[in-house]
Amino acid sequence: MGKKIKKEVEPPPKDVFDPLTIESKKAATVVLMLNSPEEEILAKACEAIYKFALKGEENKATLLELGAVEPLTKLLTHEDKVVRRNATMIFGILASNNDVKKLLRELDVMNSVIAQLAPEEEVVIHEFASLCLANMSTEHTGKVQIFEHGGLEPLIRLLSSPDPDVKKNSVECIYNLVQDFRCRMAIQELNAIPPILDLLKSEYPVIQLLALKTLGVITNDKESRAMLRDNQGLDYLLKILETKELNDLHIEALSVIANCLEDMDTMVLIQQTGGLKKFLVFAENSTVPDIQKNAAKAIAKAAYDPENRKLFHEQEVEKCLVALLGSENDGTKVAAAQAISAMCENSGSKDFFNNQGIPQLIQLLKSDNDEIREAAALALANLTTCNPANANAAAEADGIDPLINTLSSKRDGAIANAATVLTNMAMQEPLRVSIQSRDVMHAIIGPLRSANTVVQSKAALMVAATACDVEARTELRNSGGLEPLVELLQSKNEEVRRHASWAVMVCAGDELMATELCRLGALDILEQINLSLSKKNKFSEAAYNKLLNHNLSLKYSQTGYLSSSNIISDGFFDYGRINPGTKLLPLKELCFQEPSDLRAVILVNSKSSDFSPPPSMEDKSSDVGYGRSISSSSSLRRASKEKTGFRFSAGFGSPTEEKSEPASGRNTVLSKSATKEKGPRKGRGKKEEEKVKEEEEVLAVPKLTGEGSVDKEWCPPFDPDFCAYVNEVTKSILPITNVKEQIEVLARYVAEKMGGKIPKEKLHDFSWELHISELKFQLKSNVVPIGQIKKGIFYHRALLFKALGDRIGVGSSLVRGEYGRAWNEVQLMNESRRGVTGSLPSPEIYIVDLMFHPGALIKLKSKEADLYRFL
Repeated sequence: MGKKIKKEVEPPPKDVFDPLTIESKKAATVVLMLNSPEEEILAKACEAIYKFALKGEENKATLLELGAVEPLTKLLTHEDKVVRRNATMIFGILASNNDVKKLLRELDVMNSVIAQLAPEEEVVIHEFASLCLANMSTEHTGKVQIFEHGGLEPLIRLLSSPDPDVKKNSVECIYNLVQDFRCRMAIQELNAIPPILDLLKSEYPVIQLLALKTLGVITNDKESRAMLRDNQGLDYLLKILETKELNDLHIEALSVIANCLEDMDTMVLIQQTGGLKKFLVFAENSTVPDIQKNAAKAIAKAAYDPENRKLFHEQEVEKCLVALLGSENDGTKVAAAQAISAMCENSGSKDFFNNQGIPQLIQLLKSDNDEIREAAALALANLTTCNPANANAAAEADGIDPLINTLSSKRDGAIANAATVLTNMAMQEPLRVSIQSRDVMHAIIGPLRSANTVVQSKAALMVAATACDVEARTELRNSGGLEPLVELLQSKNEEVRRHASWAVMVCAGDELMATELCRLGALDILEQINLSLSKKNKFSEAAYNKLLNHNLSLKYSQTGYLSSSNIISDGFFDYGRINPGTKLLPLKELCFQEPSDLRAVILVNSKSSDFSPPPSMEDKSSDVGYGRSISSSSSLRRASKEKTGFRFSAGFGSPTEEKSEPASGRNTVLSKSATKEKGPRKGRGKKEEEKVKEEEEVLAVPKLTGEGSVDKEWCPPFDPDFCAYVNEVTKSILPITNVKEQIEVLARYVAEKMGGKIPKEKLHDFSWELHISELKFQLKSNVVPIGQIKKGIFYHRALLFKALGDRIGVGSSLVRGEYGRAWNEVQLMNESRRGVTGSLPSPEIYIVDLMFHPGALIKLKSKEADLYRFL
C-alpha cells in the first residue's frame, strides 16, 4: 500500500470577506443592520428587535426614535420568507403604540400588511399580520384604510383558520371595523355571519366573547338579524344562556338577543320555539345583576313595537318586570322601570300593573338615586296617562308626597315625569283636592322657572290641571307663580306657549287673578302671539278672550262685541274701535285730557264718588295700564275727517297728572270731570237760578291737575242720571215676567231718554253731534257719562240698552257696526213650533230697534235687520 498524502486546504479567494461574528448590546446598532443586504443579518436583526419590542412600551418608543419603523416597512415585501415573517411579527407588536400607528398610516403600509393575509402565507405571518390590523383598527383612520384597501374579505376568510390566535385577532379586527356603517353593510355582502357563528363553538372564551360582541353590533341592522335567524343563530344564543358554565358570555348573548327581539319575524320564531319563555325565566331567576339589567333592557328595546308588546303580554312579561323592580342592583331597577314604561302602551299590561307594580314604583320614588327616581316617575307617567284607575292606585299607594318631592329633583326628566303624573291625578277632583292640600303650588314654582323646555311645558300643564278653584289660584299667586307663568308665554317653544296659554286661561277664572295677570303683561303678550300666524293657537286665543272678559272696555274697543254673558259694570267706557296692537289709555288719563274734536268716550258709572267701594275690574283697568297705545292726535284727526267724524284719538296727560299708582290700584286724585259734571246734573227739575248758582259753585272748585296731595281716592265721574235710570227700570221693568215684553219696554224707555223715535228720512236732521260737543265743552273733558246724553244715535242707545238690561237681568249682546252703528241682539224662543208634534220651541235671534220703531224686534237674518245695521 502506498503512503497517505495529506490534502492541503485551499486558501479563500482574496476578494471574499472573512465571516465575522458580532455580538451587539445596543438597539441602535441592530437598527442599522436593517439596511443590510444580507438576508441572514436581516433575519437575525428582526428577531432581535422583535424580542426587544416584546419587553414593553418604552422599548417600542425607543425603536421609533431610532428610526426602525421605515426600514422595517420595506422588509414586509422582502423576497425571503424568514425576513418577511420576522418583520411582520415586529409590526404585530409595534402597532399597539399610538405613535407607531400614526407613522404607519403616513407611510401607507396597509397594502403590504394586508398582503400578508394571503392563503399561501405561513400561519405565523397570518397571526401577526392580523394582530397588526387589529391594533390599527382601533382608530377611525385605520378602519377607513383597512376597508378601502380590501382588508375585510381576507379577515373574514381567516375566521376559519385552524390557529386560535389568528381567529382571535381576525374577529377582534372585524369587531372594530363593524363600528363603521359601511363595514356593516359589507359584512352582509361577504356573508360573514356563518363563520362568526361558528366561533361560538370555540373552546376559547375570548374568541366566543369577541364573536358575540361582533354579532351585537351587526345585528343592529335588520338584514343582519334576518341572516342570523336564517343561520339558526338564535339556537346558538339560547344554548349559551342555558349553559351555566358559559355564564361569562350571558351578558353579551343577551345583548344580541335584545337586538333580535326588535325584529317581528325573529320575535315570532323565538316565541314559537319556546325561546321567549326561557328567556324571561332566565332573566327573572338569574343572580347576576348585569344579566338581569341587560334582560330588562332587551325587553324595553323590543317593547317599542306593538306586536312585540302583545307577544310579551301573552308570555306574562309583567311578572318578570315586577320581580326585577325588587332587585338590589340600581341598574336593574332602572332598566325594569324603563321596560314597564315601554309595556304601558299595551292596555292589558297597564291593567296588570294597577295592583302589582305601581306600589313598587312609588317606593322607588323615595330612592336616593336620581336615575331610579327618574325611571320610576317615567313609568308612573305612562301608567297614569288616560287611566284614572292607575292614577287612583298611585294615590292610594301614598304617591302624592313623593311625587311632589320629586319636583325638586336635580334631573329634568324626573321633574317632568312627576309633573305629568300629578297632572294625570288632578283630572279627578278628589285627587286634585288632595294634591292642592299639600302645598303643590309652591312646589311647582321651581319647574316653572326651569331652563328645560320639557319641564316648562309639563309644569305649565300641571298648573292648568290643578289651579281649577279660587283657593289654588290664590295660593299660586301668593307663591309668586304668575310671574314665571307669564314669562313662559314668550317661549320660543310651541308646546310651552300652548300649555302656558292654557294655564293662563284657567288662572283668569276670577277677577283678582285676571287683574294680576294683566298687570304682569299677559294680555299684551297674548295679543302679540295671536297677531302671529305661526305662534297663535286655540289656547292663546281662549286665554286672551278670558282676560278680555274681565276688561270689557278693552274687549269692546278691540272686538266690537260683548256677549250676553259680558255684564257691563260701573267704570265701563266705550272709547270706540281701536286697531290691533294699539294701546287703550286708562280711564283716569282719559278723564284728565282736555276736550277735543275727537269722538267722545262714553262712560257707564252709577257709583257715587262719596264712598270708595271695592274697585271693579273696569276701574282697575285704568290703573294697571293694560291699555293700548294711541297714535298721535293729528293723524287721527285726519282719519276722523275721512270717516265721518267717528274716529278718535287721545294723548297722555301732562307729567304732573301721572302719579304713581298705590298698591290698591287707585290713585288719590279726583277727576276734574267728576266735579264739573255735578252742576248740570243736579240742576234737573230745579229752578233756573238754582241751576246757575250750582254751576257757579262748581266752577269755583279749583282745577285739579295732580298738584298737591288729595286724601280721597280717584274714582270715575259719578253719573246721577244713569243711576236714576237704573232705579226706574228696576221698579218698572224688572217685575215684568215676560222676557219679550221686558225687552220691548226697555227699548222704548232707552229711546225716550235718548231723543225718542227718529224716522229714517229725518235721521240726517237729528243733531246729536252738536249735543255731544256741548256736553264735552260743558264737562271740559272728552269723557261723557251716558246719563247726560239726551240725544243719542245708534251706538249710544245700544250701549244704554245693554247697560240697563244687565242691571235687571235682560240679557243681550252689544255689536258695533260701521259708521257709528251699533245694535243689540237678543235671543227668544220661537213659539210657532210649540204645537207641532215632537217639536220643541227653538231659539231665534232678534235685533232690538231703538231708533226707527223703538221696541220692535227684527229677525237677525232678514232684510230689515240689514237695513238697520248697515244703511
